[in-house]
Amino acid sequence: METRTEELTEEIVKRSAWITTVKLEIGKVVVGQQKLISRLILSLLCKGHVLLEGVPGLAKTLSVKALAGTMHAEFSRIQFTPDLLPADLIGTMIYNPELRQFSPKKGPIFANLILADEINRAPAKVQSALLEAMQERQVTLGETTHVLPNPFLVLATQNPIEQEGTYQLPEAQLDRFLFKVIVDYPSRDEELQVLALMGSTDPVPSTAPVVDVRDIEDSRSLVNKIFLDPAVQNYIVDLVRTTRSPEKVDRSLAGMVRAGASPRATINIALASKALAFTHHRSYVTPQDVKDLAHDILRHRILLSYEAEAANVTADDVIDRILSKVPVP
Repeated sequence: METRTEELTEEIVKRSAWITTVKLEIGKVVVGQQKLISRLILSLLCKGHVLLEGVPGLAKTLSVKALAGTMHAEFSRIQFTPDLLPADLIGTMIYNPELRQFSPKKGPIFANLILADEINRAPAKVQSALLEAMQERQVTLGETTHVLPNPFLVLATQNPIEQEGTYQLPEAQLDRFLFKVIVDYPSRDEELQVLALMGSTDPVPSTAPVVDVRDIEDSRSLVNKIFLDPAVQNYIVDLVRTTRSPEKVDRSLAGMVRAGASPRATINIALASKALAFTHHRSYVTPQDVKDLAHDILRHRILLSYEAEAANVTADDVIDRILSKVPVP
């Protein structure tokens, strides 16, 4: 058994070498934001979508474009606006008068990496079209269903401050995002580095392709082999179930949550924990892996009550209290 574990660990170290290369390449363009970059790489390993939330100017778009530049893959950026139509996203059917028939004209969503900039500015019909693509990884044009490329990831951004001309994302769509990452301001030293790197009219640095889609696919097969102890499985289930009735572990949370996380959160925490262990060159998941990922996976899946909003209690506050109360194996 130990021999198999050692062999798996050696294979993980070998197959995960591209992660260090990608991080170094992104570091040529993006200063700091290590957590953001880590979550983007985890999303590649888990085939999960990411929602980035932060005020303008924090390198959300730049980070996604930098990641796309390190891959031999197709990349599309879509700027979401209130007048956007589903056809602008997925494409439409074009009539050919010579052939007297309709043929599909595929939209920008037919790419491996999709940057959905300011995703909350698009109306419901566009969100509905995007939801099919995110969940089913397919698009319907006319009477034909077209399979999207593999991998297919939606990396979306939204501004939490400006609400004019925006639409709140439906809970069903939020649940399709593996992570919701809160992007914060850089430290003072990091901001000085940003100034040194970008404070001129010289061309902005760009990343070079250093990883192939095949390398990522091979890494995913190893992620599935990482050991998840039954005790850690029970811990994950207990955490997610507690979000539905948090008052059972903390009476101060009574009436604060309208709805907790779904079983999709349980699956996502388990898968992302394996991917995090992979990036740390481990063949097993630890409870700390689960705790490190809990906020980014659960914060957009917990619906707070009006009482919580009135008391200025956030989803992160609820998660903090749950993590402090649920016994760690």
